[in-house]
Amino acid sequence: MKKSTKIIGGTLIAAAAANAVHAAMYKPKKTDLTPLPEEKFNVQRYRENLSKAIQFKTISNRVTEKVDWNEFDKFHKFLEEAYPLVHSKLEKEIIPPANLFYRWKGTKPELKPIALLAHQDVVPVTSGTEKDWVHGAFEGVDDGEFIWGRGTIDMKNHLIAVMESVEALLEDGFEPERDVYLLFGDNEEVVANDINGAHDLMITLKNRGIELDSVIDEGGAIIPINVPGVLPNKHLVGIGIAEKGYSDIEIVVNGKGGHSSQPPKHNALGELARAIQALEDHQFKSSLNQLMKDLLDTVGRECTYPVRLITCNLPLLRPAILEICKQIPFGACFVRTTTAVTMAQGSPAANVLPQRASATVNFRAMPGTTKQDLVDHIRKVCKNDNLEINVLNSKEASKFSPTDSRTFKIIGDICKNLEPNSIIAPYLVMGGTDAYNYEPICDNIYRYAPFRVSVELLRGAHGTNERIPVSCLEDALKFFKNYIRRASAEE
Repeated sequence: MKKSTKIIGGTLIAAAAANAVHAAMYKPKKTDLTPLPEEKFNVQRYRENLSKAIQFKTISNRVTEKVDWNEFDKFHKFLEEAYPLVHSKLEKEIIPPANLFYRWKGTKPELKPIALLAHQDVVPVTSGTEKDWVHGAFEGVDDGEFIWGRGTIDMKNHLIAVMESVEALLEDGFEPERDVYLLFGDNEEVVANDINGAHDLMITLKNRGIELDSVIDEGGAIIPINVPGVLPNKHLVGIGIAEKGYSDIEIVVNGKGGHSSQPPKHNALGELARAIQALEDHQFKSSLNQLMKDLLDTVGRECTYPVRLITCNLPLLRPAILEICKQIPFGACFVRTTTAVTMAQGSPAANVLPQRASATVNFRAMPGTTKQDLVDHIRKVCKNDNLEINVLNSKEASKFSPTDSRTFKIIGDICKNLEPNSIIAPYLVMGGTDAYNYEPICDNIYRYAPFRVSVELLRGAHGTNERIPVSCLEDALKFFKNYIRRASAEE
């Protein structure tokens, strides 16, 4: 017995020692950085032009007849005046109704071009909340600390930074080797609309026989992280390599209706309630895909040594990680297709039994889960042959872009140069972007916005008092100037 105890004890000590050595060696992977050249920036011009850009109410709408296209026309005129070199040196087209298509010819037209995306449109201000804004949503006030207004985060900040960087490169006399396309859609905020501006821009390229080397769009960001003893004073740079799908699916139960004084045991609304409960009780299966494994591994290596005793064993901790993620909404969205019942309708009056009861369910599908999978899931878990299922709006999840590509490395290298404490990690984008439209003509699609902002400010993108810190604007220009220089080169 004593001998067995000694053997077990010795084994545990050896295992602990081996784990300690493993944790000590479990560090960030070394990379050789390419020093960034000195660049000239006109940050004041960028600030002024971003403030002006916010003042144009380029609000999109599912019903195109309700869009004020004059606002887009005025915005285009503003861009012409603000960036004269862009408009004299680049070819410009307007793809109807208001999509902007710029081509900057490279010196080596045989190379595949690169594309920088942005969207011009913004979401409206919720009626009744106008007075809740510190500064008017379309005033573009710059108070010295923030620029306020709709589109400062999503995403005129990005669009104007691209235009400012191209203008500055032209002022420097820079000539790209690859063609550079600037593609600015007019209705990205109208999710899953069949009339899609980015799709029309992609088709324009495709019809001309053009395949893109790379695409960069909104999606990731630079998020400050400071967890004392775990991740002190770091910046998480999330580069989106995929995005979830989006589907609005209506479920309907039809009934006989009639007077509420003589109700049946279960009416249409009651049946619908059981279907809703079944959907909430039977969530999609969770899993750690390769993207999540890479993300956890990258962040785990950056943790302090005591914590790395745990994070170096992530494969063994997979069940616990999944269980924790499933219990937290922010975590659950990274490991499974999410189900959210968002709208419901029944009878038009309190004393009338519903003849038609309906609910709208919003699904955000993981890559690999299709629209048909969602319909099959509803049918399977609800177990109601009388349930009518109608797909209202939908777009499939994107493919994964590689993390070992030249473009991914360029983005990470520039970010690491700008902020040595950056953690460069692949990221799954929860919302939709224009980028997925370009999959037919490009394999290297990345979603990244080079703005250092807090999670709180990011969450305010479609909300009241959307604003961006003035302090993050210069690094955005540094990023885009360097990105265009390097991504447009042959190698």
